[in-house]
Amino acid sequence: MTRAILTLLFTVTFVVSPYFSNPFSGFEADQLPIPQIDPPIQPAGYAFGIWGLIYAWLLVSALFGIWSRRFDAGWDVMRAPLIVSLALGTPWLWVANQSAIAASVLIFFMLAPAIVALLRAPDYDGWLARAPVSVYAGWLTAASFVSLGSTAAGYGLLFDATGWAYAGIVLTLVVALAVQWHVPQAPGYGLTIIWALIAIIVTNGLNGITALCVAGIVLVGALVAKQVLDQRR
Repeated sequence: MTRAILTLLFTVTFVVSPYFSNPFSGFEADQLPIPQIDPPIQPAGYAFGIWGLIYAWLLVSALFGIWSRRFDAGWDVMRAPLIVSLALGTPWLWVANQSAIAASVLIFFMLAPAIVALLRAPDYDGWLARAPVSVYAGWLTAASFVSLGSTAAGYGLLFDATGWAYAGIVLTLVVALAVQWHVPQAPGYGLTIIWALIAIIVTNGLNGITALCVAGIVLVGALVAKQVLDQRR
């Protein structure tokens, strides 16, 4: 019961947090020594609209959980890491408006327990347990490496913005393919990665980064399609 209450509590704080912070669609030029204006790793602005789906679905999940699964051990196993991720995510927008480095570190600390929650999600109640967490974890996967790439390029570490776009997309795909391989029942995770890659293509137009994104879409899409077909046999 306690975990169900905490999940609902931190889901609510996470969902309402945008109302207490300035809007965020990328780091401001004055937050980084080398201003990153429209960095090539950043998805097109429309893609961030997925947060509306994430917020709504997580809230529905938390409400269903406390109403019908408050004593459910399978849900509790998922809830523990999800609570950590949501608690860390509640101040993220405020942190992102203060410090690019702090935000980039914090989002990885959000991502790790979100992936654990996805791996622990129960096989039943798929649309109300695993599915919302899969979309949440999928977007965090992409967003984490976007944040890393923008911040690292902004400090001139190793590569320029284009180099970090390539590196960030490759790292996203490595993590995404590994996670998707281990959660064949969660196509929403891979589809969210594809959503992010398409939005990066929109930002870049025709160039090498787009080619890499297309390759990534093919790889992730093929894995998701294979897993869906295998489950239907």
